[in-house]
Amino acid sequence: MDIIEVPVSQTDSKGKKKKNKKAKKKSVENAEGSSVEKKEEKMEKSEAAEAAFPPTFSVSEIKNKQRRHLMFMKLKQEKRKQKLQLKKKKKKEREALGDKAPPKEVPKTIENQRVYDETTVDPEDEEVAFDEGTDEFSAYFNGLTNPKVLITTSDRPRGRTVRFCEQLATVIPNAHVYYRRGLALKRVIPQCVARNFTYLMVINEDRKMPNGMVLCHLPDGPTAHFKISSVRLRKEIKRRGKDPTEHSPEVILNNFSTRLGHSVGRLLAALFPQDPQFVGRQVATFHNQRDFVFFRFHRYIFKNEKKVGIQELGPRFTLKLRSLQKGTFDSKFGEYEWVLKRHEMDACRRKFQL
Repeated sequence: MDIIEVPVSQTDSKGKKKKNKKAKKKSVENAEGSSVEKKEEKMEKSEAAEAAFPPTFSVSEIKNKQRRHLMFMKLKQEKRKQKLQLKKKKKKEREALGDKAPPKEVPKTIENQRVYDETTVDPEDEEVAFDEGTDEFSAYFNGLTNPKVLITTSDRPRGRTVRFCEQLATVIPNAHVYYRRGLALKRVIPQCVARNFTYLMVINEDRKMPNGMVLCHLPDGPTAHFKISSVRLRKEIKRRGKDPTEHSPEVILNNFSTRLGHSVGRLLAALFPQDPQFVGRQVATFHNQRDFVFFRFHRYIFKNEKKVGIQELGPRFTLKLRSLQKGTFDSKFGEYEWVLKRHEMDACRRKFQL
């Protein structure tokens, strides 16, 4: 039997090859592990950088819309957290100080940062009292006349505008709705004066939606033109109460502080009788805020000696004054007491006209 000698070098080389393979596998695994670790470290660093938001960072510089939105939401969330932490810290400090704590800071709003207006009315001003005692509404406020309102529309009104006029007639006592029938306002006004109407209210529409109101006080004026927005009829108001009764409502006027605001407030107040019937428990509110007049109509109920519940009856809408004209409506030769100039008057957000 022949014996074949196997050289030692071949066996050693095979063993070395196996060892080299194992070593290579281990090195690949180590390299993969290190690369994964590096990636994780990079991700953590990027997340930390995203959360930190450098002072020169601007979200608007990100061109990708989805990433920009994501970064904006993260930035907003971080600001909210910081604000909450600061609030909790201040609360703990106030509790620790007790009675020695400093008074709470008044938050800055557009209303309390309002630019001072020279025409702001002082309640004790004798000149203002004299002017209001001799103006066009003095007969109403002295109890010599009772309001009688004619409500009409622009030519060929749509259903929503007609329903809005009908609901206004249920809010304003002694109001009558008549269809225009193509008559010019200059022909309508003498007929209203002959029939002892004290107001002519014209509701204009655009694209089947009420968008304007002309309010003319008779017989001597003034005439105001308002823009109407955010109209909600009764069916569109959630948790509304039953339809209003025929009782005369109470009237609340808020924040009409300037001479122009007083004129507009008196114009709106003269729509309603001066003797409200408290049995009906109905309130009409004209609230002026930033030159927008919000109208709401509520019914209140006394739950007990301290608590009162209110129920909105509708409709609701918002008015924005466009112009105030002396005398009755005259689009050609009328003298305007005040006209809204948007680019001049709306340049400063903290300056209001009413």
